[in-house]
Amino acid sequence: MKSAPRPTSPQKSPAAKPTLHPRNRHRGRYDFPSLVAAVPELAGFVAKNAYGDESIDFANPAAVKLLNRALLQSVYGVQGWDIPAGYLCPPIPGRADYVHCVADLLAEGGAIPRGARVLDVGVGANGVYPLIGQHEYGWQFVGAEVDRVAIENLQRILAANAGLSEAIELRWQASPKSVFHGIIQTDERFELTMCNPPFHASVAEAKAGTQRKWKNLGHGAQPTLNFGGQGRELCCEGGELAFVCRMVEESVHFRGQCLWFTTLISKATNLPSVYRALQRVGAVLQHTIPMGQGQKQSRLVAWTFLNAAQRQAWRAARWGKTDK
Repeated sequence: MKSAPRPTSPQKSPAAKPTLHPRNRHRGRYDFPSLVAAVPELAGFVAKNAYGDESIDFANPAAVKLLNRALLQSVYGVQGWDIPAGYLCPPIPGRADYVHCVADLLAEGGAIPRGARVLDVGVGANGVYPLIGQHEYGWQFVGAEVDRVAIENLQRILAANAGLSEAIELRWQASPKSVFHGIIQTDERFELTMCNPPFHASVAEAKAGTQRKWKNLGHGAQPTLNFGGQGRELCCEGGELAFVCRMVEESVHFRGQCLWFTTLISKATNLPSVYRALQRVGAVLQHTIPMGQGQKQSRLVAWTFLNAAQRQAWRAARWGKTDK
């Protein structure tokens, strides 16, 4: 009896730090005059920083939310974006990077496919991945979420933008401990899954992590999370590692229904355990893609149960000849 194929190990490049993807629209400095023109309320939060450049106070949740609204409107054409108080307000450049990295993954050296079907696990009230992915590549999304308030908020955003309700479907996950079960339907197929998993094991751990980062930057106590986040957005039992391992274990049940499974991994120390979980379920191929923005370093892990011939057949059936 043959053993399951061993997932590939991450490619390390100690000489270079990860930077934003070449197609990321946020590689340069923010164009604050254009952003303020899109969302005039942002003007009250823009000031010169210590280097004489226009910026905002990224420790101010109100400023961060208005910046996100302006970016989504001016760059991606999204009107009326908003989130309820206290919900996760993720940094747009990093989220865009995830979208572009997985677009390269789907291309596999050829053309990036348009119209791919993508499942966003934990789409949140902000819906950033579907909003960016639909604009940049015309992808069709299913957004899964356990929080009814988040779904209702995102539904309002979609309804305010022509065509988005048809391109982005929202599904309520009735079981908080499930990832794909209850969401992926029988005989339904996705080219890709995406996930920004809860990082922490408790709200206290999340707040402590924020305080450490804030003090490391030379500031005093930080009373709030500048990017916000509800308990389920930030925390789950066992933290990031438990959530991702559960995702890996469930993915094998849908191995013929998804071309690539992917997730962000915030903590590098979790990678060995994730690799072992992938080996246990028999993943055929695994990639670890480094990502970075400023001081923050992260990475995404992608895996598939389909070999090269099966992936090529999938692509041919969906898009015909897609190589350059």
